[in-house]
Amino acid sequence: MSNIFNNYSLKNHNTFGIAVKAKYFSSFDSVLELKKILKTNLHQKEQFFILGSGSNILLTQDFDGFILHNTIEGICILEDNENDILVEVGGGVVWHDFVMWSVSQELSGVENLALIPGTVGASPVQNIGAYGMEVKDTITKVHTLEIKNKEVKIFSNKDCEFSYRNSIFKMEEKKKFIITKVEFKLSKAPLNKTTYGAIEDELKNLKLEANPSTIAEAVINIRSRKLPDPKVLGNSGSFFKNPVIETSEFEELKKEFPDMVGYTISNSQTKIAAGWLIDNAGLKGYRKADAGVHKNQALVLVNYGNASGTEIINLAKEIQQKIKIKYGISIVPEVSIL
Repeated sequence: MSNIFNNYSLKNHNTFGIAVKAKYFSSFDSVLELKKILKTNLHQKEQFFILGSGSNILLTQDFDGFILHNTIEGICILEDNENDILVEVGGGVVWHDFVMWSVSQELSGVENLALIPGTVGASPVQNIGAYGMEVKDTITKVHTLEIKNKEVKIFSNKDCEFSYRNSIFKMEEKKKFIITKVEFKLSKAPLNKTTYGAIEDELKNLKLEANPSTIAEAVINIRSRKLPDPKVLGNSGSFFKNPVIETSEFEELKKEFPDMVGYTISNSQTKIAAGWLIDNAGLKGYRKADAGVHKNQALVLVNYGNASGTEIINLAKEIQQKIKIKYGISIVPEVSIL
């Protein structure tokens, strides 16, 4: 097929800006186009990877296989009732564009997730979340194409087995299904989740009352101050997951580190702010050649220009080791390493 490219540069397809190549590359803008590509059976002969905007991935070497790039567009209202709407969104739609569409319609459910990089199709994979919201709370169905038989399969919210930064699509079904579209239920009544992070303070500073649009504005302001623009400084946003530890362990650590930031998630477990761990270990702004920890947000690793994926992953491993030694806590990457 003419739209399958050989030795294709991925530099513009990953937000770290790593200059590696794919042996084969093709994009699809519909389920029909995806089926045509799969009929070549190239995915059976070569290892393959589904790529969205490349905002949650670290490429460490040339990819000796087949990369499929989802570019399915479209936002379609399926149902509209008194309390909420059901909307179907193409997997290739930029996530932030969908959030902005939602708030422009005065709908609620994703506004706290403004400015998260990536595409709609990638959002269920790791159950993206920020500022007290997770995408699992609004997703009703995930439309996929089963790779083996090239047939459509739809997963319910329950089928997705969502958990913290995880889903069935990140685990056992990772290589079996390609996400094409996602359905969301958005509320007509404002949810106004403002207690997490600095949203309330930001709204006060802006002299704004809480609603989906102003909350999105506050989140955009906060994230813009904290996080570098990937178009200016290569990065993939938060590099590490926030670790979850036993609350008893957290209480012991608080005796030695009284400022340690943690959030209770159950009767027995506490989620620790990984950014605080890295910052408190003196690693904010730490740099080795062109790989570094961002000066304003310790959770973000950056490419200052010509860092390789290997240099960035080696920096990540060094950080993990230092955090383990200092606190006895293991932190793991949130990004996919390829």
